[in-house]
Amino acid sequence: MEPTFRWFGPSDPIGLEQIRQTGATGVVTALHEIPNGQVWPVEAIAQRRRQIEAAGLTWSVVESVPVPEDVKRGLAGSDRLLEAYCQTVRNLGAEGVDLICYNFMPVLDWTRTDLAHRLASGGWALRFDVIAFAAFDLFILDRPGAADDWPEADRAAARRLADGLSPSQRDQLTANVIAGLPGAEESYTLASLARDLAAYAAIGPDQLRGQLAHFLDRVAPVAEEAGVRLAIHPDDPPRPLLGLPRVVSTEADLAWLLAAQPSPANGLTFCTGSLAARPDNDLVQMARRFADRVHFVHLRSVQREADPRSFHEAEHIGGDVDLVGVVAELVAEELRRGQSGHRLPVRPDHGHQLLYDQDRRSNPGYSLIGRLKGLAEIRGVETAVRRFLTRPDSLPAGPDRLDRTA
Repeated sequence: MEPTFRWFGPSDPIGLEQIRQTGATGVVTALHEIPNGQVWPVEAIAQRRRQIEAAGLTWSVVESVPVPEDVKRGLAGSDRLLEAYCQTVRNLGAEGVDLICYNFMPVLDWTRTDLAHRLASGGWALRFDVIAFAAFDLFILDRPGAADDWPEADRAAARRLADGLSPSQRDQLTANVIAGLPGAEESYTLASLARDLAAYAAIGPDQLRGQLAHFLDRVAPVAEEAGVRLAIHPDDPPRPLLGLPRVVSTEADLAWLLAAQPSPANGLTFCTGSLAARPDNDLVQMARRFADRVHFVHLRSVQREADPRSFHEAEHIGGDVDLVGVVAELVAEELRRGQSGHRLPVRPDHGHQLLYDQDRRSNPGYSLIGRLKGLAEIRGVETAVRRFLTRPDSLPAGPDRLDRTA
């Protein structure tokens, strides 16, 4: 698998020269400075590619070319936005950048309630607390109809939590949810969030799924012609939030998506952390079923809590994800593809904030040392799995071949 590292461009406090030292050979980035809906010029793409290559790295994946909200809602004028998207795909392909990760989550991108949850180890992790999110929805945002989306027990617990928050804690929770996490191209105020949520009031999962199918029908053939692959990122968390539908959350969702547009350009970003936030998602089974349509991989783990709707980011090889099992399926797929098949970029995702990274600025979830540690663990797992799959005779067959005296 191709080891990659996410970079948020020239403003990222982690530079390309540091990324090169992590063991990554590829960079995952985007032209974040270009507003959503505008065409990425060829020269801007070429300039960013040259900058990455000058550091001895490859621009492996675009993450992401955001899908405008008007496209997700199917508004008048969205055809013009779709054509702009298609032109960006063509321009990327012309510059040899051949893989685009994107998502179809309405309004909010990935969401957390705590950006520095303290772990027993002393590290800090991202966390989603379902009751804290309910408190935000019910008593800070005060969303119309929110009470209908939360069971009575959740409403009572959220009320108690909200009543105990100081003004600064309410502000911090609000900022964590709506200010825009890394990679999100939009940020909100309470008023603008309420306005955009209201615009989705009449849009349910069937309508959103129809707009996703329309997007793929327009863009996937263009991508295929341009030699570019599309890799949709699953919802994070993988369930409806704030009354918004989510349609890329389950095994059934992924099966529908791939069947809706059979172009080989239409594929998946297999994000183990996002999918694992639902206990009913069997990640090893999903990796096995969809392996031939996996174009890009985010490897991380989550630890679901006493209420399984809540979770925090775990160690990359810990938590509730069978990372070894997933990697085994992906390495087997890569071996099936052979030298002439599509490469399979993988990146560590949402590393813990560790050591001196706790004392310096970094994007939440994207500190240097936590992801460096995660990438090292992933590469170790891959090396062991690959050796087992390709050279089984070189490994102990069982306890009788292990030296117990060592």
